[in-house]
Amino acid sequence: MTTSKDLDDLDDLDALTALADGVRRRAYRVVADGAGPVGRDEVAEALGIGRTLAAFHLDKLVAAGLLATSYARRSGRSGPGAGRPAKLYHLAPAEHAVSVPPRAYRTAAELLAETLDELGAENALNEVARRHGRRAGAAGGGQRAVVADGGPPDAGTGGDGPRDAGEQGVHALLAGHGYAPVAAGPGRIELRNCPFHRLAEQFPPVVCGMNLALVSGLLTGAGQDTAWTARMDAAPGRCCVSLSKTNLD
Repeated sequence: MTTSKDLDDLDDLDALTALADGVRRRAYRVVADGAGPVGRDEVAEALGIGRTLAAFHLDKLVAAGLLATSYARRSGRSGPGAGRPAKLYHLAPAEHAVSVPPRAYRTAAELLAETLDELGAENALNEVARRHGRRAGAAGGGQRAVVADGGPPDAGTGGDGPRDAGEQGVHALLAGHGYAPVAAGPGRIELRNCPFHRLAEQFPPVVCGMNLALVSGLLTGAGQDTAWTARMDAAPGRCCVSLSKTNLD
């Protein structure tokens, strides 16, 4: 008997199969690494392909549920003569995961988060998260070495871009842990992705506090805690944590 869960798994598999094509996978990465919605012209230029081919692959990713679209005039003008709004692409909010045979890790995480919430054990969780972050940050020396040799190719910096090797290292570290960091002005980093999004929606105080402790631990382990401060900064469409530079040049 086919269940709704089986159908969901097939949908996830179809979505991930859409990334099997190399050009399509690179187009997805260009959108994922952008600081905001991306047009087909930007993708075509980044990949060195025609605009029509770029649009074809982008629309396939939309059909697979990996990207979503919006429309805006890129010139900033409005009214007569402003031209037609451009079709823009951004990451879809849906999550996709496939495991064979099926595993229920998300259910286990939800049960654990609910238990911690009921027990009021957030302080213990935050300490464990901070300790884990310190270990992971200290182990990120390889990422920092890549930065020293010219910077990570896929740090997803966007915005104004990191200004120095130390800032590049922070971007690389956060990108390596799934936060999709972007420079949001001088001395400020926003995180476009929350690795714990589904849980954060269900248990915001528990999971967001854990997330802040984890990011703080990453900075400490990487030796960046005196240069950067992680703080709670919730806003729609991104992680609840942002970073600010302690002393701007």
